Amino acid sequence: MAHSDFVSVTIVTYNSGRFIKRCLESVLAQRYPHKEIIVVDNASTDGTIDILEQFEDRCQVYYNDENVGFAAAQNQAVKISTGDWVLTLNPDVLLLPNFIQALVDAGQFDPRIGSVCGKLLAMSAHFEIPEKPLVDSTGIYFNPMLRHLDRGSQEVDNGHYLQYEYVFGATAAAALYRRTMIQDISLDGEFFDTDFFVYREDADVAWRGQLMGWKCLYVPYARGYHVRKVLPGNRRALPPEINMHSVKNRFLMRIKNISGDLYSRNWFSITGRDLIVILCCLLWEHSSLKAFWFLGRNWSRVLAKRRLIQSRRRVDHAYMASWFQYTPVSKQAPRKLARMLSRAEAARSFK
Repeated sequence: MAHSDFVSVTIVTYNSGRFIKRCLESVLAQRYPHKEIIVVDNASTDGTIDILEQFEDRCQVYYNDENVGFAAAQNQAVKISTGDWVLTLNPDVLLLPNFIQALVDAGQFDPRIGSVCGKLLAMSAHFEIPEKPLVDSTGIYFNPMLRHLDRGSQEVDNGHYLQYEYVFGATAAAALYRRTMIQDISLDGEFFDTDFFVYREDADVAWRGQLMGWKCLYVPYARGYHVRKVLPGNRRALPPEINMHSVKNRFLMRIKNISGDLYSRNWFSITGRDLIVILCCLLWEHSSLKAFWFLGRNWSRVLAKRRLIQSRRRVDHAYMASWFQYTPVSKQAPRKLARMLSRAEAARSFK
């Protein structure tokens, strides 16, 4: 096993007591031995800390004095980590035993693969698996309205999504990132943008990675289960603070990453969706109006990030535009990748 195969698993907890024990047990049960586990707790008050104390002999656990948000806490964990790959993991995820091995093997195929994701299936908040398995995510895609969605979300898993494919990005619920990509696309030392606090930060990273020429590979045989709390259509059931961050981060992500070309190609869809979002905030979701106050107060800083990102763009406009479609876009990975991974798996089985 080469040194470049070492993996740092980074988990951020915040009142995750009902999930974190089984999540950590699934990570510790991975057949992949070359890893470290780093947990950052954002001042939980529900008993999460008591559970984490039981794992301090097997994991590095850090306790923040306040909730600094998912993005900042993940950045904290990434800076502590030493692996050449970083697996960000939500505490409400269960990994099957070969998850990390499958991702790392596939990621080694091409040095321009900056992120790798597997097939996440849905499970209930009680960690119950539906009788008919449902897909949670097989990667992130964007549509022309600039909505980012999880490919395959809530579809019955009938054996599809079985090809190695390049997708737009990976959900940070269980995403493997190459250290060299993290270093390359970070802005002022931040991989995840701390202005996001929570929600959409992984889509922002995916967009920035694509602009800077990095690929995201979907690996069908890396599998896990995820309790999805935020889905299209359940917005009214979410806390007002989460909805506010959702609105804020939609515009933050766009201001930083979109090009004039992409906007001109999709201006009608983008403008129509924006008007709906703004109108809903004005008429009903008044708590989300704080999102626009944040954007106004931090406009110059956000524009500075935009200038830096756009100055480092390495792909052409047509390539970026090809990803923004109403049906999920994926691009077939070379067939030799599957053959190489089959040989690697066969070799391990004889050891």
